[in-house]
Amino acid sequence: MNIEQFIARRLIKGSPGSFSAPVIRIAVISVALGLAVMIVSVAIVTGFQKQIRDKIIGFSSHIQIAKFDSNNSFEFAPISKNQAFYRTLQKTEGIKHVQVFATKAGIIKTSEQIQGVVFKGVGTDFDWSFFKDKLVSGKPFSTRDTTAGTSVIISQNLADLLKIKTGDPLRMYFIIQNMARARRFTVSGIYSTGLAEFDLKFIFGDIRQIQKLNGWSQDSVSGFDVYINDFKELDRIGKVVYKEAGFDLNARTVRELYPQMFDWLELQDMNVIIILILMVLVSGMAMISSLLILILERTNMIGILKSLGARNLSIRRIFLYNAAYIIGKGLFYGNIIGIGVCLIQQQFSLITLPQESYFMSVVPINLDVIHLLILNAGTLATCTLMLLLPSLVVTRISPVKAIRFD
Repeated sequence: MNIEQFIARRLIKGSPGSFSAPVIRIAVISVALGLAVMIVSVAIVTGFQKQIRDKIIGFSSHIQIAKFDSNNSFEFAPISKNQAFYRTLQKTEGIKHVQVFATKAGIIKTSEQIQGVVFKGVGTDFDWSFFKDKLVSGKPFSTRDTTAGTSVIISQNLADLLKIKTGDPLRMYFIIQNMARARRFTVSGIYSTGLAEFDLKFIFGDIRQIQKLNGWSQDSVSGFDVYINDFKELDRIGKVVYKEAGFDLNARTVRELYPQMFDWLELQDMNVIIILILMVLVSGMAMISSLLILILERTNMIGILKSLGARNLSIRRIFLYNAAYIIGKGLFYGNIIGIGVCLIQQQFSLITLPQESYFMSVVPINLDVIHLLILNAGTLATCTLMLLLPSLVVTRISPVKAIRFD
């Protein structure tokens, strides 16, 4: 142990009865609350972004493969599902699942309401994991290769609008060659994601219904949905899928399909940046104040050390070690408070939200170890750098005046 650390420890042990003790406590509280607010803010914003992103992906997948088409409607030109990449992509590292789909615009009509929707047909390879916690009543339907099923699942928004419940019949009309063709379905389940833009648009049914309506063969589909394991790899895997799809098919990522949604999500980062800057400034100013008071209270000691030959740099280190202890204590309690609040909300969902305004019913939490490490390291580094300037006060203190200072 060097002499600077030894003196710093003695100062820390002797500080509870001194004038600076309450100031030090305020500094610790400021750092702790600042870090706690930063942890909770980042966890909430990233949790919100993740949940919205996952819901969009649940409707459209990470990467969508379909025919090149300048038409912006929800109907695609048919392609064969017997593509060479259909099997190879499922074995590609980073890709979790590949499934076929078909979409067709239609109109739901009841005795009182008419609503335009998109019928998304799914096959036997459809992954129902997204809807497991989204179903509010009923159950998913099963698809067969032999017959076209008549069961569908619709959103809670549509069910409320059309006054339909699980088990009720649902009549839809499709335009085929300028002729209206009706189909009768049965509601097997009702889901709710909170994204009204999507909930009011999509209903899910058997892909064979679309194949029959369009006069397609059983091997014809609108395209393929590709799901990946890590969203951070979206751009890289998107390029791989685009290359594998061939020259006549287009592979678009979910960012390209819904750019306005992801641009809106990225705007939320600005809120976090503002909060982080404010909290770091508050913590830093509290630390600067406490360090100046520590130096002022120990002016006599500084004069004695200088008279004994101690260098300015050595004395500065004493107070920087002292400040580092305060910052470390604040970080410790800040992590306990911030992580504790997040875990309580994550486990018990105490704070709720109006789903129609925030697209989710509870405050979302996303605790990431990387985020925690960055916040702690950033707070420690920023506060320490901010303390270098006030520590220069030591160099301006004269030994003779300091010893006589009262």
